Amino acid sequence: MTNLNTLSLAELKQLQKDLTKAITGFDDRKKAEARATLEAHAKELGYTLAELAEMPTTRKRAEATPKYRHPENADVTWSGRGRTPHWFKAHIAAGNSSDSLKI
Repeated sequence: MTNLNTLSLAELKQLQKDLTKAITGFDDRKKAEARATLEAHAKELGYTLAELAEMPTTRKRAEATPKYRHPENADVTWSGRGRTPHWFKAHIAAGNSSDSLKI
């Protein structure tokens, strides 16, 4: 084992580079081994690793149907999802019921 206190700065920097390279190489080898193991197991099951690694498509939310209509402009609606619109809040603050806005 080398005594690090006896090495020059240049030697220490070279040692650091060599260690970084060795660690990266080790990590790459381990990943390659893991990939090979997974590919072999997937092949035994009749799949490729690419087929198994495909991410399923994200779940689509159903189209939100409007549940409430603006009291003065019938073209403006709200589904009840997301942020509460200002017109809905103002209607409730004025002492009215949300039922009066239901479609």
